[in-house]
Amino acid sequence: MSVVITDKGFAADDLNVAFVALGEAANSVAALDVPSDAELSDLDAHLNADVIRVDFPAAADGRGFTIARQLRLKGFQGRLRARGHVIADQYAMARRSGFDEVEISNELAQRQPEDQWLFRANWQEHDYQNRLRAKAAD
Repeated sequence: MSVVITDKGFAADDLNVAFVALGEAANSVAALDVPSDAELSDLDAHLNADVIRVDFPAAADGRGFTIARQLRLKGFQGRLRARGHVIADQYAMARRSGFDEVEISNELAQRQPEDQWLFRANWQEHDYQNRLRAKAAD
């Protein structure tokens, strides 16, 4: 079982789709599972998917953030979900890179309860890059 995190906190998983692994996917699938070591060019044929879920095998593995950003830059408009070892401290980065939500295990949700995620839910306002730009403009 897993927990989905949005800007509103913990939510039930409302996706009722079967994910297809990137290596097994035909040109058009509704729901795609992408490993963190995926080649970005392999994703071009899947920009019309309804949902793409990117794996985070470890909290220290940030390749998924790059994948999310590149998917958005390539024009992916669907739902983008980070799954795996994402921690609350990384939530703002996940949202800024293009993810709509994060999926974590129940075990991780117990170690990092909802209030820790909600603390970072105002990710647009607490953006260090905007603070730096504002100071530079002064």
